[in-house]
Amino acid sequence: MMQNQQGQVHQNMHTGAVPPQLNHGGHEVFDVHEVLSGSIGTMNQYLMLRPHVKDQELLAIMDRQYKFMQDEYNITLECFQTGQDPSHRTQSYNMTQGNDFIYGLKPAQPKKPMQSMTEISDEFISGAILAACKSGASHKTMAALETTNPVVRRVLADSVPNCIEMAYELSVYQNKNHYYQVPQLSQQDTQQIVNSFAPAQGMPQTQSMNAGMNMNAGMNNYSNNNMKH
Repeated sequence: MMQNQQGQVHQNMHTGAVPPQLNHGGHEVFDVHEVLSGSIGTMNQYLMLRPHVKDQELLAIMDRQYKFMQDEYNITLECFQTGQDPSHRTQSYNMTQGNDFIYGLKPAQPKKPMQSMTEISDEFISGAILAACKSGASHKTMAALETTNPVVRRVLADSVPNCIEMAYELSVYQNKNHYYQVPQLSQQDTQQIVNSFAPAQGMPQTQSMNAGMNMNAGMNNYSNNNMKH
Protein backbone atom coordinates (compact mmCIF):
# COMPACT_ATOMS: atom_id res chain seq x y z
CA MET A 1 0.00 0.00 0.00
CA MET A 2 2.86 2.37 0.83
CA GLN A 3 4.41 1.66 -2.57
CA ASN A 4 1.11 2.48 -4.28
CA GLN A 5 0.87 5.81 -2.43
CA GLN A 6 4.45 6.67 -3.33
CA GLY A 7 3.82 5.69 -6.95
CA GLN A 8 0.68 7.85 -7.05
CA VAL A 9 2.57 10.86 -5.65
CA HIS A 10 5.40 10.27 -8.13
CA GLN A 11 2.91 10.13 -10.99
CA ASN A 12 1.11 13.25 -9.78
CA MET A 13 4.39 15.15 -9.64
CA HIS A 14 5.03 14.33 -13.30
CA THR A 15 1.52 15.29 -14.40
CA GLY A 16 1.29 18.35 -12.15
CA ALA A 17 -1.89 17.06 -10.48
CA VAL A 18 -0.56 17.16 -6.91
CA PRO A 19 -3.24 16.97 -4.17
CA PRO A 20 -3.58 20.32 -2.31
CA GLN A 21 -2.39 18.90 1.00
CA LEU A 22 0.81 17.63 -0.70
CA ASN A 23 1.44 20.79 -2.71
CA HIS A 24 4.62 21.68 -0.82
CA GLY A 25 8.28 21.65 -1.76
CA GLY A 26 10.97 20.19 0.47
CA HIS A 27 12.49 23.54 1.48
CA GLU A 28 9.00 24.84 2.15
CA VAL A 29 8.15 22.02 4.56
CA PHE A 30 11.29 22.57 6.63
CA ASP A 31 11.03 26.36 6.62
CA VAL A 32 7.34 26.49 7.53
CA HIS A 33 8.00 23.93 10.27
CA GLU A 34 10.58 26.36 11.65
CA VAL A 35 8.13 29.28 11.37
CA LEU A 36 5.38 27.43 13.24
CA SER A 37 7.81 26.22 15.91
CA GLY A 38 9.12 29.76 16.31
CA SER A 39 5.58 31.11 16.65
CA ILE A 40 4.86 28.63 19.42
CA GLY A 41 8.11 29.59 21.15
CA THR A 42 7.24 33.29 20.96
CA MET A 43 3.74 32.79 22.36
CA ASN A 44 5.13 30.60 25.15
CA GLN A 45 7.61 33.35 25.95
CA TYR A 46 4.80 35.91 26.21
CA LEU A 47 2.90 33.54 28.49
CA MET A 48 5.84 32.89 30.81
CA LEU A 49 6.87 36.55 31.10
CA ARG A 50 3.38 38.00 31.52
CA PRO A 51 3.12 37.42 35.33
CA HIS A 52 6.34 39.45 35.82
CA VAL A 53 5.09 42.58 33.99
CA LYS A 54 4.61 45.66 36.17
CA ASP A 55 3.64 48.33 33.62
CA GLN A 56 -0.01 48.15 32.51
CA GLU A 57 0.85 49.63 29.12
CA LEU A 58 3.32 46.85 28.40
CA LEU A 59 0.79 44.32 29.63
CA ALA A 60 -1.83 45.65 27.21
CA ILE A 61 0.66 45.50 24.31
CA MET A 62 1.59 41.92 25.12
CA ASP A 63 -2.03 40.75 25.41
CA ARG A 64 -3.00 42.44 22.14
CA GLN A 65 -0.01 41.01 20.30
CA TYR A 66 -0.49 37.52 21.75
CA LYS A 67 -4.11 37.38 20.60
CA PHE A 68 -3.09 38.46 17.10
CA MET A 69 -0.18 35.97 16.97
CA GLN A 70 -2.46 33.13 17.99
CA ASP A 71 -4.89 33.82 15.15
CA GLU A 72 -2.07 34.21 12.64
CA TYR A 73 -0.50 30.93 13.79
CA ASN A 74 -3.83 29.13 13.35
CA ILE A 75 -4.41 30.27 9.76
CA THR A 76 -0.79 29.54 8.80
CA LEU A 77 -1.15 26.03 10.21
CA GLU A 78 -4.53 25.61 8.49
CA CYS A 79 -3.31 26.47 4.99
CA PHE A 80 -0.08 24.50 5.51
CA GLN A 81 -2.03 21.33 6.37
CA THR A 82 -4.72 21.72 3.69
CA GLY A 83 -2.77 23.49 0.95
CA GLN A 84 -5.83 25.69 0.43
CA ASP A 85 -7.17 29.07 1.55
CA PRO A 86 -7.55 29.37 5.34
CA SER A 87 -10.89 30.16 6.97
CA HIS A 88 -10.13 33.90 6.77
CA ARG A 89 -7.52 36.18 5.26
CA THR A 90 -4.49 37.48 7.12
CA GLN A 91 -5.40 40.54 9.16
CA SER A 92 -3.24 43.66 9.61
CA TYR A 93 -1.83 44.45 13.03
CA ASN A 94 -2.05 48.13 13.96
CA MET A 95 -0.20 49.61 16.92
CA THR A 96 -2.14 52.00 19.14
CA GLN A 97 0.60 54.40 20.30
CA GLY A 98 2.45 57.13 18.43
CA ASN A 99 5.71 56.72 16.57
CA ASP A 100 7.80 59.59 17.94
CA PHE A 101 11.34 58.62 18.94
CA ILE A 102 13.60 60.30 21.48
CA TYR A 103 17.07 60.72 20.00
CA GLY A 104 20.36 60.93 21.85
CA LEU A 105 22.20 59.00 24.53
CA LYS A 106 21.95 59.55 28.27
CA PRO A 107 24.22 58.02 30.94
CA ALA A 108 22.98 54.59 32.01
CA GLN A 109 24.19 51.62 34.00
CA PRO A 110 26.09 48.99 31.97
CA LYS A 111 24.06 45.92 31.00
CA LYS A 112 24.92 42.54 32.52
CA PRO A 113 23.29 39.10 32.91
CA MET A 114 20.78 38.69 35.72
CA GLN A 115 21.83 36.86 38.87
CA SER A 116 18.32 35.86 40.01
CA MET A 117 14.71 35.82 38.83
CA THR A 118 13.94 38.79 41.07
CA GLU A 119 15.81 41.00 38.61
CA ILE A 120 13.27 40.43 35.82
CA SER A 121 12.06 43.88 34.78
CA ASP A 122 9.84 45.49 32.17
CA GLU A 123 13.00 46.51 30.36
CA PHE A 124 14.13 42.89 30.09
CA ILE A 125 10.65 41.62 29.14
CA SER A 126 10.06 44.19 26.41
CA GLY A 127 13.56 43.53 25.02
CA ALA A 128 13.06 39.77 24.99
CA ILE A 129 9.76 39.85 23.12
CA LEU A 130 11.13 42.51 20.75
CA ALA A 131 13.90 40.08 19.79
CA ALA A 132 11.29 37.35 19.27
CA CYS A 133 9.28 39.56 16.89
CA LYS A 134 12.40 40.42 14.90
CA SER A 135 13.25 36.74 14.64
CA GLY A 136 9.73 35.96 13.42
CA ALA A 137 10.03 38.56 10.65
CA SER A 138 13.28 36.99 9.43
CA HIS A 139 12.00 33.41 9.54
CA LYS A 140 8.76 34.23 7.72
CA THR A 141 10.58 36.20 5.03
CA MET A 142 13.02 33.35 4.34
CA ALA A 143 10.22 30.79 4.37
CA ALA A 144 8.10 32.81 1.93
CA LEU A 145 11.03 32.94 -0.51
CA GLU A 146 11.27 29.12 -0.49
CA THR A 147 7.53 28.38 -0.55
CA THR A 148 5.97 26.84 -3.66
CA ASN A 149 2.36 26.61 -2.45
CA PRO A 150 0.79 29.94 -3.50
CA VAL A 151 -1.59 30.15 -0.54
CA VAL A 152 1.05 29.43 2.10
CA ARG A 153 3.43 31.85 0.39
CA ARG A 154 0.82 34.62 0.48
CA VAL A 155 -0.05 34.01 4.14
CA LEU A 156 3.63 34.06 5.12
CA ALA A 157 4.36 37.17 3.08
CA ASP A 158 1.34 38.98 4.53
CA SER A 159 2.48 38.05 8.04
CA VAL A 160 5.89 39.73 7.73
CA PRO A 161 4.57 43.34 7.98
CA ASN A 162 2.70 42.34 11.15
CA CYS A 163 5.93 41.13 12.78
CA ILE A 164 7.57 44.40 11.76
CA GLU A 165 4.69 46.43 13.21
CA MET A 166 4.81 44.54 16.52
CA ALA A 167 8.57 44.97 16.79
CA TYR A 168 8.25 48.66 16.00
CA GLU A 169 5.55 49.07 18.67
CA LEU A 170 7.84 47.47 21.25
CA SER A 171 10.83 49.57 20.19
CA VAL A 172 8.74 52.75 20.58
CA TYR A 173 7.67 51.58 24.04
CA GLN A 174 11.28 50.85 25.01
CA ASN A 175 12.50 54.18 23.69
CA LYS A 176 9.79 56.11 25.53
CA ASN A 177 10.87 54.46 28.78
CA HIS A 178 14.59 55.05 28.07
CA TYR A 179 15.28 51.31 27.75
CA TYR A 180 16.30 51.67 24.11
CA GLN A 181 18.34 54.76 23.32
CA VAL A 182 18.83 55.91 19.73
CA PRO A 183 22.06 57.72 18.87
CA GLN A 184 21.96 60.27 16.06
CA LEU A 185 24.59 61.64 13.71
CA SER A 186 25.23 65.36 13.52
CA GLN A 187 22.91 67.31 11.24
CA GLN A 188 25.75 67.94 8.79
CA ASP A 189 26.74 64.27 8.54
CA THR A 190 23.10 63.19 8.23
CA GLN A 191 22.42 65.63 5.40
CA GLN A 192 25.60 64.61 3.59
CA ILE A 193 24.60 60.94 3.61
CA VAL A 194 20.93 61.63 2.78
CA ASN A 195 21.93 63.77 -0.21
CA SER A 196 24.62 61.37 -1.46
CA PHE A 197 22.14 59.72 -3.86
CA ALA A 198 20.30 61.02 -6.92
CA PRO A 199 17.11 59.75 -8.62
CA ALA A 200 17.39 57.35 -11.56
CA GLN A 201 16.10 58.87 -14.80
CA GLY A 202 15.05 57.32 -18.09
CA MET A 203 15.84 53.93 -19.52
CA PRO A 204 19.39 52.68 -20.18
CA GLN A 205 20.55 53.18 -23.76
CA THR A 206 20.49 49.50 -24.62
CA GLN A 207 20.95 50.04 -28.36
CA SER A 208 24.19 51.93 -27.83
CA MET A 209 25.33 49.31 -25.36
CA ASN A 210 24.54 46.48 -27.80
CA ALA A 211 26.29 48.30 -30.61
CA GLY A 212 29.38 48.68 -28.46
CA MET A 213 29.26 45.01 -27.53
CA ASN A 214 28.90 43.97 -31.18
CA MET A 215 31.82 46.19 -32.14
CA ASN A 216 34.00 44.67 -29.45
CA ALA A 217 32.97 41.18 -30.56
CA GLY A 218 33.91 42.04 -34.14
CA MET A 219 37.30 43.34 -33.08
CA ASN A 220 37.92 40.16 -31.10
CA ASN A 221 37.02 37.98 -34.10
CA TYR A 222 39.34 40.05 -36.30
CA SER A 223 42.17 39.64 -33.82
CA ASN A 224 41.58 35.90 -33.51
CA ASN A 225 41.56 35.47 -37.30
CA ASN A 226 44.84 37.37 -37.61
CA MET A 227 46.37 35.18 -34.94
CA LYS A 228 45.40 32.06 -36.93
CA HIS A 229 47.31 33.33 -39.99
